[in-house]
Parts: sequence; structure tokens; C-alpha cells
Amino acid sequence: MATTERVKQILSWYASDSPGTLANLHRLLMTGRLAGTGKLVILPVDQGFEHGPARSFAPNPEGYDPRYHFQLALDAGCNAYAAPLGFIEAGAAEFAGQIPLILKLNNSDSLSKLGGAPCSAVTGSVKEAVRLGCAAIGYTIYPGSDARNSQLEHLRELTEEAKASGLAVVVWSYPRGSGVSKEGETAVDIAAYAAQIAAQMGAHVIKVKPPKELVEHPEAKKVYEKYQIPIKTLAERVRHVVQSAFNGRRIVIFSGGEAKGTDEVLAEIRGIAEGGAFGSIMGRNAFQRPRAEALQLLDAVMKIYGAR
Repeated sequence: MATTERVKQILSWYASDSPGTLANLHRLLMTGRLAGTGKLVILPVDQGFEHGPARSFAPNPEGYDPRYHFQLALDAGCNAYAAPLGFIEAGAAEFAGQIPLILKLNNSDSLSKLGGAPCSAVTGSVKEAVRLGCAAIGYTIYPGSDARNSQLEHLRELTEEAKASGLAVVVWSYPRGSGVSKEGETAVDIAAYAAQIAAQMGAHVIKVKPPKELVEHPEAKKVYEKYQIPIKTLAERVRHVVQSAFNGRRIVIFSGGEAKGTDEVLAEIRGIAEGGAFGSIMGRNAFQRPRAEALQLLDAVMKIYGAR
């Protein structure tokens, strides 16, 4: 398939990057059912590390096998598959070259009861991403955490190394910690700020949560009211978050969140697509369903994005 004008336009936004990095962005944008549209649907499976195996895979026991997720992403026509080191290693050779891979370089677990500032451990490296044939690295930051400065410093170092190695950078930007309330983690002003921070850190692809109709910070609320920034509908809020990532010149995709019913998932996807998002990164709502249902859901999601 020839490179589309839309993909050429998106790549032009990253003119400071090397040909190697642009080639890997091209791989992400020109793979799967949505190839050439400028839209992405990515399957992420880091929940086994983050939440534990039973909580993640008992609803669909096939998911205990890492190879299941490679095949699911491939059969669904996803643009890429993202996972921590162990899961990627378990299938990278068998599925080499068949689908772009994103190595998630930091992760946390749910076992600690110590509390404190949210902060994930670095569990992979750029060298391992190159060795495994990945197109990109992934990294989570928690804006609002007391540990955010060290997270941003680690991300800067990894981003520099990844770009020098010709890889793309995907940043999960999840506000969390003492700087925001629990409800405020998905407030529209916080989601927009999270997207801006990730863009400023040099991310090629930015992952945030769908924003709620709430403005968390009092100073931000004054601005939203003064300039009458529309945030009533999900589409309006998504449009504002995308605008906050360099006026839409960075790829912003949205998480699928906790498991929910098909109708609820698709209603949310319609709002996200209407708001001009570049796509979704959907984990539990896909792999926790039986395989046939997961493929049906991902098919419906891709049809919504493909129609935009």
C-alpha cells in the first residue's frame, strides 16, 4: 500500500526526527485495518504486571498465554501491540515482523501497601526494544505525583536514547498523586495538561484517559469560563485535549479504561472519534472478552474510526 497523503502530513510534524524514527512511525500508521487513515487502534497488555494474573486473565483464560495477545492484535488488524518485556520476549520471534511492537519500559505492581508517591519501576531498556524488533518504546508518567520530577528525567533520557536508536516514543500520561484529587485525575483541564506535558517531553504518541466534564484547578476554571471553552460533550473535551498537544500536531490516543459493556464502549469511542482523536489503545475491554467477542468489538471500533 502506498503511503497516503494523511500519513505524509502526520510524519511532517516530526521533521526533527531521524529517518529511522520516521520509518517506525510509518510502520505504526501503515499497519492493520486502519493503515493510511492516520488513525490507530493499539492492543496494550500490561495488566498482568499492573494488576496481577487472575484479575487480568481469569475472565478469558487464553490470555494467560502471551502469544494469544500477539495473535489477537494481528487478527483484529491492530496497528500495534504493546506489553512489558516478558510478554514481548515470549512472542517476538514467533511473530517477528508481523505487527509493530511497543516495549513498555516501566511498570508497577498492586502488591505494595506502603502508599507514597505513584512511581513505576523501569523494567526494560531501549537496547532490549531494538533487540526484539520493536517500533517504539512506551513509558508512563504520573503528572501530579511527588515523584514526577524523577519520572520526567528518566523519560528524557530514554527518549533521547530511543530517538538515537531510530525508535518512536509512546507516553502514557496519567495524572495521579497528591497534586490532583481522585476525581480530578480525569478532569478536562488535567487531561489537557497531561497531553501538553507529554508533547513537551518529545512524545510521538500520547496516551491519556477520556476526560470528564470537570475542571479541577480553580485558576484553570477561571480561564475555561472566561474564554468559554466548550466541554459539555465528550467530543468537545476530546477536541480540547487534542488541541492541547500542539494544536493537534501530535498523535493523541485515548485509553479504553476499566472493563465495561459493549454499548458503553462503542458510545465512548464515537465521542472520542467525533472529537478528532487519533484513535484508541484498548486492553481489558478487548482481551478479557472471549476471542470471537473481542474481534467483534475491535472490528466495530475500527469501523467507527475508519468512517472519520
